[in-house]
Amino acid sequence: MTRRITVLVALLAVCACAGLTAGRGMSPAAVWDVLGGGGDATERHILLRLRLPRLLVALGAGACLGVAGLVLQSALRNPLAGPEVTGVTPGAVLGAVTASGLGLAGWESPLAVVVSACAGGFAGAGLLWLLAGRGRGDPAQTAVHGVLVSAVLGGLTAMVLLVAPGELGSVVQWLVGTTEGRVWQHWHLLWPWALVWGTAAWLLTGPLTLLRCGDDVAVAAGLSAARARGLALVCAVALTAGAVAAVGALGFVGLLVPHLALARFGADLRVALPGAALVGALVVCGADAAAQLASRLLAVALDSGRLTLPVGALTACVGAGLLLVVVRRSPGRTF
Repeated sequence: MTRRITVLVALLAVCACAGLTAGRGMSPAAVWDVLGGGGDATERHILLRLRLPRLLVALGAGACLGVAGLVLQSALRNPLAGPEVTGVTPGAVLGAVTASGLGLAGWESPLAVVVSACAGGFAGAGLLWLLAGRGRGDPAQTAVHGVLVSAVLGGLTAMVLLVAPGELGSVVQWLVGTTEGRVWQHWHLLWPWALVWGTAAWLLTGPLTLLRCGDDVAVAAGLSAARARGLALVCAVALTAGAVAAVGALGFVGLLVPHLALARFGADLRVALPGAALVGALVVCGADAAAQLASRLLAVALDSGRLTLPVGALTACVGAGLLLVVVRRSPGRTF
């Protein structure tokens, strides 16, 4: 187990270095010069005020989504239950976008975005809870209702964008999922949020392990399944809302990272949950570095200096392919 964690940390370090050196504006040699204490004022500003907080926000958001996805899949006993398809991420997006369009929250205030995203995420999860009703313990029924709720919330978000295109036209990249423009203010807001709710999720690993075995087993062990599931959903929504407020709607991260974490660390959630945080951070950090590198190559090929590939577009494309692999490898499996 220690070896597996060491390998992940090493890969994370490689991706972090790639993320710091892949962007435009300064060469890799200049990055290492600044890290060594040299470089001019412009280079230091680019690295220390733009690239470094962007890297940290990507790591924190990935960790939040990885943990949120594992908590959701464990609480709902559904391997296809992720923040993206249970109404949590679409609800968080709708909350933040609606608040911005109505002038209730400004994008210059990350705290306002977190609060709005949280409210929307809880509304989406609550709608799923109400629709699922007594059948919420059925993984198949929960998945169907989750897809329906996500579709409705996505449609409402599109309506808000149409109603206020002038105010919201600049947040299209955020709706896809992007780390562009992330600064220290975003990081200082994200890390305490992630730490508090990540710790709360880890404290629920015992009840979550019982819920993975089924409500009957949980009740036989003296656990209130409804209460434990409710607390788990609160943690998952809060973690997702923090990530969405920081980087937008990154597709398929919260859905697929738990599968990778469980395959790597096993079914013991006391280990798998921190593992999901590591894997999530690695996935988003690596995707961000790849998106930056692809943006540089496309800008040269198309002779466009302003071309930027959002990291969410990359995670959505790759995640969709990986999801097909997961489904094909476990046909008819509900958990």
